[in-house]
Amino acid sequence: MSSVDEAAVTADVIATIKSDKGNYCPIVVRNAWHASGTFDKSDSTGGSDGATMRFEPEASDKANVGLNIVHDLLAPLKEKYPDVSIADLWVMAGTQAIKASGGPEVPFTVGRKDIIATDPVPANGRLPAPIFGADYLREVFGRMGMDDREIVALSGAHTLGECKKTRSGFDGPWTKTPLDFNNEYYKNLLDIEWKEREWQGPPQYTDPSGTLMMLRTDIALIQDADFKKIVEEYAADEALFFKEFASSFGKLCALGCPFHK
Repeated sequence: MSSVDEAAVTADVIATIKSDKGNYCPIVVRNAWHASGTFDKSDSTGGSDGATMRFEPEASDKANVGLNIVHDLLAPLKEKYPDVSIADLWVMAGTQAIKASGGPEVPFTVGRKDIIATDPVPANGRLPAPIFGADYLREVFGRMGMDDREIVALSGAHTLGECKKTRSGFDGPWTKTPLDFNNEYYKNLLDIEWKEREWQGPPQYTDPSGTLMMLRTDIALIQDADFKKIVEEYAADEALFFKEFASSFGKLCALGCPFHK
């Protein structure tokens, strides 16, 4: 992006993801997360470099259903700024979506390249499946090189958005403010009595009013003693959550990239 005005690109990204035409911030964050969460430290494959989600098998991974909305949304910016990689646009948009929603400024570095259709693409199954517990979370995030604090911090991305039956099969928001980036997710985990929802869909939890939801991987954060201590810290101190989320999400989005250390 050295030959491009990064400030101009950033301004256009912000205007695209949040405007009178709609607030796409939650799904834009999800896209950046899913583009990055395929990294495997054992062989340094996966990650946001390459924008590999454009190709099979990653394109049809069930975890990525609906993310073509973001790809189409940002496509005009690739046309306007041909020297900017799609991979950088996806991650830049994700970091700006967090900030535009009231969250922290996430570290972002340009330099990602775009693969072509004949290049290798990560196999499906690398993204966290939301139906397991604490041991599974440590296994999946450990593959990326994440520790307990980073697992709990990155789970806080669920403070934005909601699950849609037509995409993931799950249903409902985690918080009452799904367009605002805050620490309500952690407060809800601790303050609400969650029960397994009785319905025909995949396993998830519901609050007494039936309006909010949690996934099994969310509830695992309060069932595991070590995770729960961190949840309690973030629920009590939003500034701490913002600081550690920014660091963790920035790390996630850099995994496997040319500038990744």
